[in-house]
Amino acid sequence: MNPLINEMMQEALALAKEALENGEIPVGAVIVKNGEIVGRGRNKREEKQSALSHAEIEAIDDACKNLGSWRLDGCHMFVTLEPCPMCAGAIATARIERVYFGAFDPALGAAGSAINILEMKGAKVVDAFGGIMEAECAALLKEFFDKARSKN
Repeated sequence: MNPLINEMMQEALALAKEALENGEIPVGAVIVKNGEIVGRGRNKREEKQSALSHAEIEAIDDACKNLGSWRLDGCHMFVTLEPCPMCAGAIATARIERVYFGAFDPALGAAGSAINILEMKGAKVVDAFGGIMEAECAALLKEFFDKARSKN
């Protein structure tokens, strides 16, 4: 595996672990331009009580602020879970060039599993590569949902 991809997925995993420690579904994302991280995000839905506070949206917002533009041309996103439809739409709208994700989401994945918003007719096509460090990403999700089930 490309060392940069591995390094950036490790960064996304660290954010996912931070989300887990804060009682959130463990998803983390980083946005990279020219080899440098320009945006970071983790799930904060519970913390902010906002349905919009997915890791990808948080990372996009951070990158836009850091770059001073909503246009994230030339940027790549690294995220631990396949983006949902809302996040895939935001990724395409922000003009992110490429997405690398860990675990697949057969129920809501919008980068090819359930649907593929990243290749919709009329939208900017975003290259997506899944299964990057999949076992590590999926293990965090399993840990979260196993704990949630045991509480019920």
